[in-house]
Amino acid sequence: MISINNVNVSFGGFTLLNDINFHITDNDRIGLVGKNGAGKSTLLKLILGLNSPTSGKIMVPPGLTLGYLPQQMEHAKDKSVIDEALTAFNELFELHEKIEKINGELAERTDYDSQQYNNLIVKLNEYNDRVAILEAEPVRSQAEKVLTGLGFKRNELERSTATFSQGWNMRIELAKVLLRKPDVLLLDEPTNHLDIESIEWFEDYLKSFPGAIVLISHDRKFLDNITKRTVEIMLGKIYDYKVPYSKYKELRAERMQQQLAAYENQQKMIEKTEEFIERFRYKATKSNQVQSRIKQLDKLERIEVDIEDKSALSVKFPPAPRSGQIVFSAKDATIGYGSKVIIDGVNVTIERGEKIAFVGRNGEGKTTLMRIITKELFPIDGEAGLGYNVDMGYFAQNQEDVLDKNDTVFDTLDKIAVGDIRTKLRDILGAFLFRGEDIDKKVAVLSGGERARLAMAKLMLKPHNLLALDEPTNHMDLISKDILKQALQAYDGTLVIVSHDRDFLDGLVDKIYEFKDGKVKEHLGGVQDFLARKRLENLNELERKAPASQASAGGAGAEKVTGNETIGKQENKAQAQLTYQQMKEIEREKSRLKKKIEQCEKRIEELEGIIAGLEEELCNVTAPDKILELTAKYDTAKRELDEKMDEWAKLSE
Repeated sequence: MISINNVNVSFGGFTLLNDINFHITDNDRIGLVGKNGAGKSTLLKLILGLNSPTSGKIMVPPGLTLGYLPQQMEHAKDKSVIDEALTAFNELFELHEKIEKINGELAERTDYDSQQYNNLIVKLNEYNDRVAILEAEPVRSQAEKVLTGLGFKRNELERSTATFSQGWNMRIELAKVLLRKPDVLLLDEPTNHLDIESIEWFEDYLKSFPGAIVLISHDRKFLDNITKRTVEIMLGKIYDYKVPYSKYKELRAERMQQQLAAYENQQKMIEKTEEFIERFRYKATKSNQVQSRIKQLDKLERIEVDIEDKSALSVKFPPAPRSGQIVFSAKDATIGYGSKVIIDGVNVTIERGEKIAFVGRNGEGKTTLMRIITKELFPIDGEAGLGYNVDMGYFAQNQEDVLDKNDTVFDTLDKIAVGDIRTKLRDILGAFLFRGEDIDKKVAVLSGGERARLAMAKLMLKPHNLLALDEPTNHMDLISKDILKQALQAYDGTLVIVSHDRDFLDGLVDKIYEFKDGKVKEHLGGVQDFLARKRLENLNELERKAPASQASAGGAGAEKVTGNETIGKQENKAQAQLTYQQMKEIEREKSRLKKKIEQCEKRIEELEGIIAGLEEELCNVTAPDKILELTAKYDTAKRELDEKMDEWAKLSE
């Protein structure tokens, strides 16, 4: 379908893409991966025709429609959300005009056997086929469905786009791309501004998308769930793997081992050859052999190895000073801006050493509560505050934007570093992939991912016992995210993080606070446990809605059947009866599981109380016999708690 043939892209003596060849076929699901700056976005722009290659050709069939979502774009400011989304159907409106014009022309012509008449018929059929795709259902209904799927509430659809953030406007642009129903989707980091629920809706949408998809993303799970083929750009070359991302990582590791072995063998050969040349350069009897070896080295195609993947894995946050047991607490707090309430009845307790994630739709109050924690805001009502001896490091969503753009990378850290840490600034920057000439770059020329990494590096200049991170991985590539995740896993302080990145949160946090409908709900366990429960809740909602929809379908309007429709009605009734019986059984099973889960949760709560009491006693007791007795009770309670948590997790699946 789309062919990229011998494509080269060079500028300023630097080759970004070197003799690239690959093809995009119908229904391809391609994950385009590589480091920031490798050329992924450039390749998408080449396919679109927005950029031209230095040499080579990109062949796109005429009539093939491309849908493109870039990382950054200008947004409309003077339209409602729904009206802006409906501009996606401008093609449809133009098609209707063309169809009307052709029909008028056909009505006046009488040369039915001419080639011109036949050409008009062919065009008319093409236009009608395209209209049938775009008008599968009413356009406004399509727009509303996509917008609500991407997280907009129905009462927000008439609001001006100017009242929404850049992230929400990006969702509108994504909706427009999807509504156009192109043959090929080219998506550059489409999940950066989506919450978890919207990402899952988007995944379901893409799974049923009938065309080809080329996707740039740093979200592993998103790549695994959508793509079937992984194309890596590394050192200007293309490596094409006919597998999803996780399998690609395994195959890539094998390839890198082989490549490294070949590189090392070549380096040994080069070293020996250079030694021979140097040894016999001035010996007349060896001049022919020396010249032969010089030519051999000149013609040699040097093996390049991307060695950065193995670097920067030892980055660590400084040891956390000890804080009080309660790091942050909110009691019956009402939180918002001025008189506008975002969330109320907030009861949150964060204890020392916990790693907690705030999740939920954008606009539900996650960042607002984070600003309460950081003392940028104060509750409208109720109580909220930090505990004893809390020293906080904060990464805001716009952290990368508040860096001084006139500073260099090195100066950004050097300006605030004090003491012995000043001797380690280059090591810290290297850990976050700033090396060599990179440290002398101005902040103004850095990418969004590079600025985020630099802002994160600033947090390492002094020890904190609470890290509050608001969307720290936006625009970070996969390597940088791995580095940060490993550092946070090893961090011995308290962590509160706002993130929509499921893979990043998996194995990092042990408690979830869900923000929904103006409330905050606590969920014990990791992100996978949370998502499993959310899926169950969503199914429950669907099941609750099913009888109502069946009842409405069986109302007065459904009785208006005649002739053969009666047979279909009887079959539908039988099917409906079977579904009802099945649903009754499902409800009974759900009730039984719910009761068991409640019993488990009650016992877990009791055991946590017992363990907390024992921990307090152990802190104050000195008698050896008493310590042994309390330790035995503590171990028994801890084992039972682990068993109950396992039981609860299985029941919640």
